[in-house]
Amino acid sequence: MRSVCADFLKGEGMYRMVVETRADDAIFLDRLRDFVATEVLPNTREWERNAAFPDWIWPRLGELGVLGMTLPKEKGGTGLSCEAYCDACLEIAKGDPALSMNVAAINALCVGHFDRFASEEQFDKYMPGILKGEIKLAWGLTEPDAGSDARRVKTHAIPMDGRPGFFQINGRKMFITNGGKADLIVLIARTSDTELSAFLMETDQPGFKLERRINTVGVCASNTVQFALRDAVGWHTPCTFDDAIGLLYRGRLAIAGMAVGIAEKALELTIEYAKERQQFNRRLADMQSVQNMIADSAMELEAARLLLKNGSRRYDAGLPIVKEASYAKLFASETANRVTNRAIQIHGGRGMTPDFLVEKLWRDAKLTEIGEGASEIQRLVIAKQVLK
Repeated sequence: MRSVCADFLKGEGMYRMVVETRADDAIFLDRLRDFVATEVLPNTREWERNAAFPDWIWPRLGELGVLGMTLPKEKGGTGLSCEAYCDACLEIAKGDPALSMNVAAINALCVGHFDRFASEEQFDKYMPGILKGEIKLAWGLTEPDAGSDARRVKTHAIPMDGRPGFFQINGRKMFITNGGKADLIVLIARTSDTELSAFLMETDQPGFKLERRINTVGVCASNTVQFALRDAVGWHTPCTFDDAIGLLYRGRLAIAGMAVGIAEKALELTIEYAKERQQFNRRLADMQSVQNMIADSAMELEAARLLLKNGSRRYDAGLPIVKEASYAKLFASETANRVTNRAIQIHGGRGMTPDFLVEKLWRDAKLTEIGEGASEIQRLVIAKQVLK
């Protein structure tokens, strides 16, 4: 299997390494598809009703290597290419978008942070448990007054006397994915009037207080919360705010993968329904108005796939992806919303009921236009890149 990434690389040895890596990616994705078909999709409605994932999901994800996809093999991870990581988020989203969102955030933002910025001591303390699913993770940036404008973060960190590298943290965070289940949070906090950085904060401490579970219209199984910090202890990771926030670019590609997965599943179900459902003595699939909607969905979905492939392959080749990640995330998320909306329309009244999965996919799709940078932010990023 030849990787497109090889076109950017020189040297027979490097080419051979890439080919082997891509073969490993394919084996991993085949196992993941089986897992999604047998253990995720059949349970997606139950998880939504319970507004929670079962406890067994994390060790199972660890066993499959899903929790270490962005961590190199030499560090104990699965060592997937960015392309395969995005494909994995896509496949999981076809079974349960909320699980895909959690997996995307854990890998790109949390495990990615450990890979790049954690000290050897921090890595050795936490990573073995993370990879096994024994230590559950979350990434803590958003606050009541700091969402798209991330530099408005007010949570502040003060060095602790006699404990080098440790800080006392005070503030409040909200809309934190998996925050209610996390054992460890990679937290963004202010270290001065002008500087922000990142900290590792264990949730099993008196300074951490869950304030409320935030119920959402979609991705309901994800444990999204608001929490307060009062003299919570955080372990500083040596990085700047710009370093930490730079992880969002690969994260945006993963959310694009999630969006493509939602759209793929919705279109698959819609085509199946249109071929079976009859009105006016003919199949919906034979009606031109329905054919037009399906054609638009198929075309937009293919374009979203190509933008995602372009961004992920550029990342694997070591090329900049600031603009390309925003291209993929913006177009794929808006495509997912259009495709699921058409799916509802073609299903008619049935599409508005929980008897049909397109209803859930329609609600879940909206998150992709908001999480990891809203569509308006993506347009701002793209414009800045194009105009500079």
